[in-house]
Amino acid sequence: MGILNVTPDSFSDGGSYFEPEKALARARTLIDDGADIVDIGGESSRPGSQPVPVDEELRRVVPVVQALAADARVPLSIDTTKPEVADACLRLGARIVNDITGLRNPEMLAVAARHNAAAVIMHMRGMPRNMQLDPVYDDVVAEVREFLAERATAAREAGIADLAIDPGIGFGKTAAHNFELLRRLEEFTSLGLPVLVGPSRKSFLGALQGQEATSRRLEGTLAAVVIAAMKGACVVRVHDVLPCRRALQLADAMRSG
Repeated sequence: MGILNVTPDSFSDGGSYFEPEKALARARTLIDDGADIVDIGGESSRPGSQPVPVDEELRRVVPVVQALAADARVPLSIDTTKPEVADACLRLGARIVNDITGLRNPEMLAVAARHNAAAVIMHMRGMPRNMQLDPVYDDVVAEVREFLAERATAAREAGIADLAIDPGIGFGKTAAHNFELLRRLEEFTSLGLPVLVGPSRKSFLGALQGQEATSRRLEGTLAAVVIAAMKGACVVRVHDVLPCRRALQLADAMRSG
């Protein structure tokens, strides 16, 4: 899953693809580099970020989704917490809702079900503006797994059949929590749903290697996505599609060999 942030303030590439023309060019590069899905977001979820109004988020993402849906060779995902944004983008041709709040809004459940869309359920403690303020768990894997199982049941009961779960690396977790989630990722595959993992360029990778700049976290990202795949992840959400795909091809060859 290739990340396309149509925002001025995302943690890694905010502002780089804010104009529709640049966003479209970036999306086509992601696809050419081997992305199987393009995930389009119009609101930053970096730690400390504030929500944007519905109208502004629509202004950012609708032109991009509309243009890509006309000729994209891969499915489009809309990364949003707002049912209104999801509804508009699904009407235009997006096929997946990627909701960092875990489909906790009943209206989001209804929108995804009405469009027969696939959905990604992610775990996050708190909201982006406060999620990194001293997150504490007794057992991070068990607690995240319980949340994802509960939300998957709610999604099925709402009529959503095509689901994936995401433990939410970096969303309301310390670096130690993130490493524990990756180390015990098999415990999520036991839920019987595809597991999506999004470690790309995140701060826990930089903290380990002293790399503060997000652009210098590629090696850590490659290690994390390979570990995730070896432990059962079906999808990895990344900025650097081509090197990640090459690393995963080697991991797949090792597993199948």
